[in-house]
Amino acid sequence: MSKESADYFGLNIPFMQYIGLVPLDFSPQLTRTRLPWRADLTNSRGDVHGGTLMSALDLTLSAAARANDTSTTMATIDMTSHFLAPARGTVIFEATCLRMGKSIAFCEGRALGEDGELLVKATATFKVIRPKAA
Repeated sequence: MSKESADYFGLNIPFMQYIGLVPLDFSPQLTRTRLPWRADLTNSRGDVHGGTLMSALDLTLSAAARANDTSTTMATIDMTSHFLAPARGTVIFEATCLRMGKSIAFCEGRALGEDGELLVKATATFKVIRPKAA
């Protein structure tokens, strides 16, 4: 993915490109991304930093909401993460939108190790930003 043409399910998000997040699947049923392990994304123990995991989850969760209406963008209102195990390699993120209303979307997701181990569970609430009428 070149710096000029990053595409995160229809959006250009430079920070996601910077951390190396790879978009995989985008549908109302399931949105998935992948974060390859890199040493510069780790904490002092060599595990993927929690802030990196939360950033990737935030994008994946908001994309799950946007999959219901790609004309929208999302602003995070609240996100809760439960860290269950350290991320010591490439991480897969999966998210679904539980409910998309006119102004609020509710989503849940998780981060998995390549072996399927559950690393993080998360929920998020987003403000749905709709395009302004012409």
